Amino acid sequence: MEGKKILIVDDEPDILEILSYNLRKEGYEVETANNGEDGLKKAGEYLPDLIILDIMMPQMDGVEVCRHIRSQPKFNGTLVAFLTAREEDYSQIAALDVGGDDYITKPIKPRVLMSRVKALMRRNATADGDADTSKQTIIGDLVIDRERFRVIQAGTEVELAKQEFELLYLLASKPGKVFTRDEIYNKIWGADVIVGTRTIDVHIRKLREKLGDDFIKTIKGIGYRFEF
Repeated sequence: MEGKKILIVDDEPDILEILSYNLRKEGYEVETANNGEDGLKKAGEYLPDLIILDIMMPQMDGVEVCRHIRSQPKFNGTLVAFLTAREEDYSQIAALDVGGDDYITKPIKPRVLMSRVKALMRRNATADGDADTSKQTIIGDLVIDRERFRVIQAGTEVELAKQEFELLYLLASKPGKVFTRDEIYNKIWGADVIVGTRTIDVHIRKLREKLGDDFIKTIKGIGYRFEF
């Protein structure tokens, strides 16, 4: 993973030191910030491949930082992994709701974190490789541009978080096919990434809010299908 850039945003100096040390040992380039506002500023300057982002921070919390990041096209290829001591279900949903790619609870062993980081990087590399050869998917008045991470519906651009886009692109790649929940987890998040059981539900809900209820159908007990 030489050359891959990681930004760590956390208000605990010990966490910054431990994670930075271990990530640099693995060959990553690492920058740090100790609050949300500084993290957002450094993200814009550094353009990291991955942001490891604490949720509970002074000045601006991690959820708000992620919301700002996901609203800017220059971060379309940036992964966000939330790092937090909070284990409540609503905290996890909030993190995924704003476009988080993974959710890691403290305390965490450095070797476990390295495994999660490598899995995220591998998944992103695969997605980038797919983007090089993909063309636009056009279904009715919906245009999905894989290379530019853009979705146009009836002539209007629809802003989607990275994982929302990936999920929509997957379902729309084979209209009428039923994708099982396990299949979606493996293709979007990867078998090595551990996410909550409600992750897919959160992203499906967000897609329906933005695109309407007509495109994605729930197949009870199995998964989801894209209608055309």
